[in-house]
Amino acid sequence: MDDEAHGDVSVAAIAAAIGEPARARMLYGLMDGHARTSTELAVIADVGAPTASAHLGRLRAAGLVGVVAQGKHRYYRLAGPDVAAVLEGLNVLAGAEAAFRPNTPRRLRAARTCYDHMAGAVGVALHDRLQALQWLAPVPGDPPGRYDVTPSGAAALEALGVDVAAAHAQRRRFACACLDWSERRPHLGGALGAALLSLALRRRWLEQDLDSRALSVTSLGRRELASRFGAHV
Repeated sequence: MDDEAHGDVSVAAIAAAIGEPARARMLYGLMDGHARTSTELAVIADVGAPTASAHLGRLRAAGLVGVVAQGKHRYYRLAGPDVAAVLEGLNVLAGAEAAFRPNTPRRLRAARTCYDHMAGAVGVALHDRLQALQWLAPVPGDPPGRYDVTPSGAAALEALGVDVAAAHAQRRRFACACLDWSERRPHLGGALGAALLSLALRRRWLEQDLDSRALSVTSLGRRELASRFGAHV
């Protein structure tokens, strides 16, 4: 089998793993970046424990989830931000707001996590402002949608407390456009997107719900996002 044919088979296998409703609910149940037990995922998927175990085995085999053992418990999480980006993109294609969501859809549309970076209207606004300020520049080539920081952008982000060099050193995409399911426009993903979310939480510009993907913009956050980035949210 040549490389092209092998690639087709791999894509089909991943699509089939995602394409079962219970497995899809499990995957979207992990989109907040938190690890969950098979029992919790069984509840999310509305299936029994043996069925949940079989589904999780299929998702692990496809490389979509990983498992971490801690004491007597095994916790499942998405295999990485690339999986989260694919799931967000599928929501856009499906025309759905979310395949799994808490009972706070308006808050999710305003601001939420997409795995480990910022999404929703706030995430899209920040993405747009970083480009308007010329702190981000598109990287030509394949795949599309990749960014690098400009010299002025690197200096500004470092001054804010973002370790740009550490983000570059991670074994993942540095900065990329991640299509937002609610805004239908990109927010910033990759290691830089994760670093900006971490900064916003650390500075208390944002607060994260304990039991959902929703983020709340604080009064301080509104002032800081407006003054530092020109993002009015």
